[in-house]
Amino acid sequence: MGAAEAEEIAKLLYGLRGSATRFETEKDDTFLFDCAGRGKFVLKIAHPSERVEELDFQVALLRHLEQRAPDLPIPRAHRGVDGADLPIVTTSAGERRVVRLITFLCGAPLDRTTSTAPQRERIGEVLAKLRHSMADFSHPADDRKLAWDVTHLLDLSDLLGFIPEGGKRAWTARALERFAEIKPRLDLCRRQVLHNDFNTSNLVVDHASPQFLTGVIDFGDAVRTAIAVDVSTALMNQMPKTIDHANRRDLFDEPRDVLRGYLRYAELTDEELRLIPFLAMGRLAVRALLTCWRAEIFPENRRYILRHTEAGWAHLEWFNSVSTAQISDLLTREEP
Repeated sequence: MGAAEAEEIAKLLYGLRGSATRFETEKDDTFLFDCAGRGKFVLKIAHPSERVEELDFQVALLRHLEQRAPDLPIPRAHRGVDGADLPIVTTSAGERRVVRLITFLCGAPLDRTTSTAPQRERIGEVLAKLRHSMADFSHPADDRKLAWDVTHLLDLSDLLGFIPEGGKRAWTARALERFAEIKPRLDLCRRQVLHNDFNTSNLVVDHASPQFLTGVIDFGDAVRTAIAVDVSTALMNQMPKTIDHANRRDLFDEPRDVLRGYLRYAELTDEELRLIPFLAMGRLAVRALLTCWRAEIFPENRRYILRHTEAGWAHLEWFNSVSTAQISDLLTREEP
């Protein structure tokens, strides 16, 4: 969809006049909508295949958080001029598509800048507060089966053939084997609705702000899953993009800062702490499998799809180089 049509949709459904600029996305048509004096918004025109129930789940979750934790830096969902949470438009291509308008949160995505240890601790604190704020939330679509939910990693085994042959495929296969060993323990872990995608692209920051973290965006992967999965995803996404083996203890040096902040506001059991490193490894495997597969199906969007995949190969290689016992102890051993 072009920007001009998006501008007409915003005018029709929300009574807004302004200019639309496309964001890179995986499947939605998403635009930054600048209304000058009325501020900036994000206009999302969902893919025609998106289920309305799942989009309603996301909007309901944002509204729940707005009521439960108004101080948390999350977007607000806006209703259409007719009061609808999810207005539907018929596009120029003849497709019926669901539209959402949410507030734009100012700042820079964390994947484009750096962070200090105290700033990473702040990220962990916000993740913990989000967990508590979602604890009593439920929705008919919250138990949807989501490919990015690490609990379903073994269902992606058939995608191994899309991983380049050699070390990359071997490291991914080994991650699947290790995940299969801990899966029965994961199935016994505590579950609730969680963000499930606390990656550096979804964290908006401002180094000039005392809070540092000024926005948590993209609740598109929210789902009812294990608490340990949510934490592991946040930790995995703080792993370094490059590894200096000579001066690095392990991949969890920076992630431990996030965990330290998280534990100030939310507890984790010893079992969850032992499983989280395996789940971080599993998330790396999920990303490798899904992105390599999707890049082959949608070569025109290959650069965006694979933007975080390359760094993950070194991470999977590192996991492959250490023993299962060492992985289990990564977050339970006492720091020097």
